[in-house]
Amino acid sequence: MEQRDQWATKIGLILAMAGNAVGLGNFVRFPTQVAQNGGGAFMVPYFIALFFLGIPVMWIEWVAGRYGGKYGHGTLGPTYYLMARESLKPRSAFWWGVISGMLAFSLTVLLNSYYLHLIGWSAAYSWFSITGAYFGKNTGDFFSNYLNNHGEVMLFWGITVILLAIAVGQGVSKGIERWVKVMMPLLYIFAIIMVGYVFVLGSPIDPNWSTIDGFKFIWSPNWSYLGKHFYTVLLAATGQIFFTLSLGMGIIQNYASYLGPDDDVALSGLATVSLNEFAEVVLGGSLAVPLATAYAPKIVPPDVLSQGKSAALSWIGAKFGLGFSYTSLPNVFVSMGSAGKFFGALWFLLLWFAGFTSAIAMYNYLTALLEEDLGIKRKVGTWVVFLIYLIAGLPVIYISGYMDQVDAWVSFQLTLLALFDIIIAVYLFKPDNFWEELHKGAYMSVPGWYKPIILYIAPILLLIPLIGSAKSLIGATLEWPARLAIISMWIVGAIESYYSIKKKYREELEKNEVIIKV
Repeated sequence: MEQRDQWATKIGLILAMAGNAVGLGNFVRFPTQVAQNGGGAFMVPYFIALFFLGIPVMWIEWVAGRYGGKYGHGTLGPTYYLMARESLKPRSAFWWGVISGMLAFSLTVLLNSYYLHLIGWSAAYSWFSITGAYFGKNTGDFFSNYLNNHGEVMLFWGITVILLAIAVGQGVSKGIERWVKVMMPLLYIFAIIMVGYVFVLGSPIDPNWSTIDGFKFIWSPNWSYLGKHFYTVLLAATGQIFFTLSLGMGIIQNYASYLGPDDDVALSGLATVSLNEFAEVVLGGSLAVPLATAYAPKIVPPDVLSQGKSAALSWIGAKFGLGFSYTSLPNVFVSMGSAGKFFGALWFLLLWFAGFTSAIAMYNYLTALLEEDLGIKRKVGTWVVFLIYLIAGLPVIYISGYMDQVDAWVSFQLTLLALFDIIIAVYLFKPDNFWEELHKGAYMSVPGWYKPIILYIAPILLLIPLIGSAKSLIGATLEWPARLAIISMWIVGAIESYYSIKKKYREELEKNEVIIKV
């Protein structure tokens, strides 16, 4: 078997995995979910979902990735075929692998069709901030004009994706690892500088409005709100855990496949979760909401402000979302005067770094797929992926509503693939095999009481976002461009996965018995 690239250092692996998890979801989606789900009411189910769902599925994906790596696989189709055949005959296991690989491929392409544009927006706004391009202008109109300037949008998209291609083309240890060793520490430094500024900001506009009000909103448990909206908040919290940890995509398995067969996954997986949660809860939670609250008099309409803090915070919560960072927060930076150019550039550069370190993992998944399954050299494969992303991303620019429709399906497929993680990598692989693999070379012993959490509680909690996503899709109208994109990616992903498994395991599929065993 040809020797695959491996991580050169343990810290490089941890930073890469953390970079994979730390993304726009930490600094944009998390504050949005908090603001729109009762502030402190959101944090209670969030930590429950993290402990009972996020950590177990993270361990499952690390184990699956390292196991596939022993056989030379960094993609989900062949890996889940191998794990499923522990309980099933090869021909039955084959279809579990095909469907898993199909979901992972379609997810990666569909998600990046718009995610890479969001990263490009952040790069653009970092430039617009430092140059003061939106200062003295209506920030809502400025954002609309930017989105309608397709050449400018493609410029910043292109800069981002070309840099991704260069990084991934250099390989795992000499490319991805080196890039994240620089970008991840800088990301944390940028975030800490921003948080430090927020903590000393106080009440810059009105003594009745301070960052403390924002912190109180986030960290004061709102039991009344939680009681009235329990299922909605729990659905949002479990969904956020999946997005923030990058679960159900196949990319954690891909990174873990570059481990040695006895490298630790138990402590490494927990370290990845910890770094991500520090970035999200401590840093991400200390930025957008407190900052917006302190500058509420500048961004909240006067008629809402006159109704008091509760009404103003509700308005901020309702308006929070992706566009908030590009329409309302620039007003905050403008209100800071000359310092606003620096902090605005720092905020959007932070978003760009966070998005880039997540996108590099997804870029590598598709590159590994081309390299391992189709025999395309890595440096060539990276530019093939560039073309795939270019084609997949064009509808995001030119078709109104396309991004939202595709995003709804991505949310559903994320949780569906995570369910496959548990079914295949735990139950079909056999729970005792999974537990043994989790502890192979481990630097820590996972308590025995966590085993029933993985076996029973995690899948039950997983059904909450899965059912919630399915409900949101029922009755939703998919326009033909989104429908065509989704079905096309399913077909291509299924064909690729079918071919990749057949290519190496044709003989044992014909005989319907296991032949290749490492």
